[in-house]
Amino acid sequence: MRKEELLTEERWRAITANDSAYDDAFIYAVKSTGIFCRPSCKSRAPKRERVRIFQNAADARSAGFRPCKRCKPTGHALPDEEWIMQITQYIDNHYEEPLPLSVLAEIGHGSPYHLQRIFKRTTGISPNAYVQQTRVRRAKELLAGSEQPVADIAAAVGIANTPYFITLFKRLTGETPAQYRSGVRKEGAGTTAGDGFHEQIQAGRSRQS
Repeated sequence: MRKEELLTEERWRAITANDSAYDDAFIYAVKSTGIFCRPSCKSRAPKRERVRIFQNAADARSAGFRPCKRCKPTGHALPDEEWIMQITQYIDNHYEEPLPLSVLAEIGHGSPYHLQRIFKRTTGISPNAYVQQTRVRRAKELLAGSEQPVADIAAAVGIANTPYFITLFKRLTGETPAQYRSGVRKEGAGTTAGDGFHEQIQAGRSRQS
């Protein structure tokens, strides 16, 4: 059974100071990213309300968190596939937020260059392409299942510029949002948006071949 502990002032100071003296004392995890770290991790300090404290890496893993690639809290390097899965899961849950490469790299506790290279090698597409595909997939669901105006749907999936959203949607689907919505309604289908990571990756690889 996992043992979650209190985030005391002493522990919070250790996290914000990247204090290696506490590395054997506890592990901290961040709810928004799903990643756990040593106190000495050089990543940017998380928001305090998002931090959970565990006695060790095993407890953090049993709570559903994944180890940080930068500070290696399990003592082993995180496999590239697992690291990229962390990033794609974050995108899937936060697609409506600004997600430039620099933000994704910070979330994943790696460098933008390394993330770009490993993400493309692992998935066949770039992080930005995955973000775009995820937003369009969610937009397809909203177009099929609601009467929201296209501009509102664009904003809901993280694209404030409606003309850009329409251009992107057509480039990825072959139809404008209005055409897609009309076609779905005529066919009586719910949505053909797909269900996430594996379809997204396959779509990216197909466009590259």
